Amino acid sequence: MTDGKPAGPLRYGWTTGACAAAAAKAAYAALLTGEFPDPVRITLPRGEMPAFALAAHELRPGEASAAIVKDAGDDPDVTHGALVRATVRPGAPGSGVTFRAGEGVGTVTKAGLPLPVGEPAINPGPRGMIAAALAEVAQATGAGGDVEVTVSIPNGEAIARKTLNGRLGIVGGLSILGTTGIVVPFSCSAWIHSIHRGIDVARAAGLDHIAGATGAASEAAVARLFGLEEAALIDMGDFVGGMLKYIRVHPVARVTVAGGFAKITKLAQGLLDLHSRAGAVDFRWLAERVHELGGDGGTVHAVSQANTAIEALEIAARAGLALPQLVARRAHDTAAAVLRDSGVALDIAVFDRDGRLLASAGGAPAAFSSQLPI
Repeated sequence: MTDGKPAGPLRYGWTTGACAAAAAKAAYAALLTGEFPDPVRITLPRGEMPAFALAAHELRPGEASAAIVKDAGDDPDVTHGALVRATVRPGAPGSGVTFRAGEGVGTVTKAGLPLPVGEPAINPGPRGMIAAALAEVAQATGAGGDVEVTVSIPNGEAIARKTLNGRLGIVGGLSILGTTGIVVPFSCSAWIHSIHRGIDVARAAGLDHIAGATGAASEAAVARLFGLEEAALIDMGDFVGGMLKYIRVHPVARVTVAGGFAKITKLAQGLLDLHSRAGAVDFRWLAERVHELGGDGGTVHAVSQANTAIEALEIAARAGLALPQLVARRAHDTAAAVLRDSGVALDIAVFDRDGRLLASAGGAPAAFSSQLPI
């Protein structure tokens, strides 16, 4: 196993949306016929037809419920192993399919998400999958298809604390996600989805300046630097490319990319995924930048042989070279190329581990200059 990823071919899994659709189909079939199909098969949006074993089921007067244990495959998904339950009841004639949030499923409280405020956090993709699965049952039995569906995930509220739901204004539990129904291992689709929704929420709140940070320390530092409220802070992590590409299509007036020296060095090298799996800090590249700044041969060599980015930074600092500033400018070049023709103003902010600003590029020189080391 390398970087948390199992060796060999990776096993795909199923989204919470696919699990909810299968559970709802089994429950609706039992409500109409008295029998639970087990396993229950559904058709996903791209035509795949997986079968799901039921972990629990119950038929009561006027309602039925079925539950499926989510299998996320080899993806490190926080909802792997969660029990996804759907309870169905007859709906009012002509009402179609209506959705309710049960235990552990959140409710939308902020504008900007793909659902209105007050709605259960069952995303449009899963709603479509659930509705299609119920329609199959209705067609086979001659039923009208008016159904109330309550989706619940026991312990979902606790699991949700490990996600970005709170920042997005989803309270009380998890979101039911998945556009394809399939979890691609290590695609980090849930994280990127949260980045996009965070931008949507900030735009809907009328914020004109947002900041994406690589980690908690740089996020706290950039928030202090600009006085940004929580809704303006995007938990970008390593996915600077995913954030910037979305902003190019869904622009804000200004975005700041904030991070430590090592992560911003990777961006300066041209990487848009800053995780170690995508590439490492290139010390030969840093040595070339030291040479560009006028460093002598010994300093250039020492940087090329450094063990860490921080060691390279310290070597350059002892030689009186403004390496962080050059790295910030090169990182700005990489990020600006992604935002081309968008009209979005761009800042790069490089912080040390204590949250002190080491260097900046673009944006607001007055705000930056007051915090740069003399």
